[in-house]
Amino acid sequence: MARDKELEDIPADGEACVEEYNVELQRLSQKSQNTWFTAPWLYAECYLYRLFHAYFKQTVHWREFDPFFAQKQEMFKNSGSAIYQIASTMHELESEKAKLEGDSEKLGVLFKEMIQMCLWGNATDLSLLTHLSPSDIEHLQTVGKDAQEARKEFILKDDQDQVWEHIESLKDKGSRCDFILDNAGFELFTDFVFADFLVTYTPYFSQVVFHPKLFPWFVSDVTPTDFEATIASLLSPTFFSSDGSVSPPESVARLETMVNRWKSYLSDGTFSLSTNIGGVNNTAMAGFWTSPWPYWNLKERAPLLWESLNKSDLVIFKGDLNYRKLTGDVKWPVSTSFSAALGPLAGSFPLLSLRTNKADVAVGVSQETADKLDSRGEKWRVSGKYALISFLAGTH
Repeated sequence: MARDKELEDIPADGEACVEEYNVELQRLSQKSQNTWFTAPWLYAECYLYRLFHAYFKQTVHWREFDPFFAQKQEMFKNSGSAIYQIASTMHELESEKAKLEGDSEKLGVLFKEMIQMCLWGNATDLSLLTHLSPSDIEHLQTVGKDAQEARKEFILKDDQDQVWEHIESLKDKGSRCDFILDNAGFELFTDFVFADFLVTYTPYFSQVVFHPKLFPWFVSDVTPTDFEATIASLLSPTFFSSDGSVSPPESVARLETMVNRWKSYLSDGTFSLSTNIGGVNNTAMAGFWTSPWPYWNLKERAPLLWESLNKSDLVIFKGDLNYRKLTGDVKWPVSTSFSAALGPLAGSFPLLSLRTNKADVAVGVSQETADKLDSRGEKWRVSGKYALISFLAGTH
């Protein structure tokens, strides 16, 4: 890699997307863009993780090994304080549940708390936070009202009101929400909490489908194994006590109550993993998430997946890589509309992107705001300090 060598073909390992990667590599070769320094950044990154996967898949004893699993678990263990805090908040919410029924205004306020929690959960990204101490991570994961209010100035595109307006229009329809997952650990925990809020405390949703990656991807992305391990870890009485500390019994009990509710939802189909809907292995559609393609041509490249998402009433794309793929990883002028950047995908289904900025591409931001941040020397595109909540309603 350091010597800018040519990219080799992905070996035929019996897994998805071998031909897709290699055909594109041949096309890049014809344009002399098939080396580590010349290949398009998005393709080269995806290619790297697909090549890693092929190395393991060609072995006898390491075929299912996740080289990042221990790192993901270790980072998750450092999130105990924030997790117990959120569990206590949800416990308090349970006592207010009867008062929330039919009160759209109160639900709207809570919805904004939940969506911001889910948004900033993305700040915990193993590819960026490799040198942070547990106290640094705890600071990033603060979810109190004061912290959320302070963070509003860092949300450069804020479609929270439009999302809530859309959700309110779904009342009594038994609607479905899909999460296109990003990071394992704390971020996945916040995804669960947001999903729990939607189906437990609002009248709008009755089903949530979670979409993982099929194999280890961009270090910290959720795999089916991570998904299952998260539930087990949260229910373990010792998982967050590896440093010798003892968690308050009431905090442990509140977390256990909440996570057991999630387990029941996974059993009765309220929650489901896209790769295992109805107890049936269904991995074919999930292969698209580890392909090198932008999402512009989802309908053509993954028609079954597109048909499935087209039945959803809200599809939430989490994180930076999903945002880059939604917008084609193009360095658009910042004032470009989110709709224009989505290309052919725009209007396919109600689409919400929750993303903290960790790469150059950004749209839906006023030029004036961008110029002001640039003049101050802010690395607002890549630092993870700023965020975008981008929503576009579907046409169905």
